[in-house]
Amino acid sequence: MHRLTVQYFSPTDPAAFDERYESTHVPLVRALPGLKSFTLTRPRPLGTEAPYLVAELWFEDGDALNAALGSPEMAAAAEDAAKYDVASTTMFSGDVKEALQ
Repeated sequence: MHRLTVQYFSPTDPAAFDERYESTHVPLVRALPGLKSFTLTRPRPLGTEAPYLVAELWFEDGDALNAALGSPEMAAAAEDAAKYDVASTTMFSGDVKEALQ
């Protein structure tokens, strides 16, 4: 599996961020081709700073992730994400391996 992770830090208006993210951005992400799973986490800091929100998008493999990254649906999601008033956003991807085998 391949995962794309997006971390959002310190929205200027958390309530407005939450409302717009849920009503506008989530449906855009759900439309991505090849998306297997989409999770949202609101981390609780454990002694250090944590992101406000973490979105994880799961794909079968790197080819599926790359296809999604080049899709019109991803372009629409990226255009929407650029409108959020947050201190910063970090995005990264990687091949996920099970470590408990």
